[in-house]
Amino acid sequence: MTARPGSRASRVRGVRVEARAKLNLGLAVGPRRPDGYHEIATVFQSISLADTLRIRPRREGFRLTIRWEEAAVTGRTPRATLSAGPDNLVLRAARAFQRHVGMKNGASFQLVKRIPMGAGLGGGSADAAATLRGLARLHSLRLDPRRRRVLAEELGSDVPFVMRGGTALGLGRGERLVSTRLARPFRAILAVPTWQVSTAEAYRRIDGIKYGLTEWAAKLRSAQLLERAEVTPIQCMQLGNSFEEVLGNRQKDFESLKTRLQNAGTQRPQMTGSGSAVFGILRPRSDVSAVIARFQGSERLFVVKSTRTGSRVVDLV
Repeated sequence: MTARPGSRASRVRGVRVEARAKLNLGLAVGPRRPDGYHEIATVFQSISLADTLRIRPRREGFRLTIRWEEAAVTGRTPRATLSAGPDNLVLRAARAFQRHVGMKNGASFQLVKRIPMGAGLGGGSADAAATLRGLARLHSLRLDPRRRRVLAEELGSDVPFVMRGGTALGLGRGERLVSTRLARPFRAILAVPTWQVSTAEAYRRIDGIKYGLTEWAAKLRSAQLLERAEVTPIQCMQLGNSFEEVLGNRQKDFESLKTRLQNAGTQRPQMTGSGSAVFGILRPRSDVSAVIARFQGSERLFVVKSTRTGSRVVDLV
């Protein structure tokens, strides 16, 4: 696909996409499936913490530059590195988009990273989804739902949700989405420790646990009760997070962080994804500054809000 003279793609200088992180308000992991993935039941929630992706047209080829920008309100920032090579999800998404729609043009991508890596916040998935949405907008393409779903699933289990955003129940390996709705918006404090959790290792540890199929069935029924209902984050968090049970030598660190978040004034602190980020819900009239001041620890803290969408696209004209 090539932009025609006078077309919208030839007039617009580029697009800017706000690529929002996600929380897992609850996450139950079930047995391994024949395809190697695990059954899960989770409640996804988009939040205000976001990367920014700027996309500009090029005659051919893809080019990516990355810059880090701190979004934490407190805490020390470790030096982060992220490859801008062909394995980056932005470039993988661009190649997948090009292949699916027959696009001939290239694009340059400028990614401003704020979402911490390896924390269970879906930053890479958000960037991939932003790439798909941004390229479609740049070239005035409306992808049909089936093609969009195929593209998203090809890039990762979380990508279908972050393409959609808001609040949703995720089943299967997380790609089967069922709409649900928050009864009201919420704020949360997100704490990101310096230690990380290997998702692959966490799943291996879960495989080492003898599954109680009765327990999994009960968790699945609890999750399905949230379908198409107005829910609160606390209701969703009653599902728990299976990854909290397989932290190994990081168990004490996690328990300490959870206790300190609770003592600071947040509700029901819980891990998101496979970790290591932990979030606690703020009561509606909480003084955020006071909660942060009471927190004891050196972890980076982020103040986040629930959002109704997973991204926002703006034309650069």
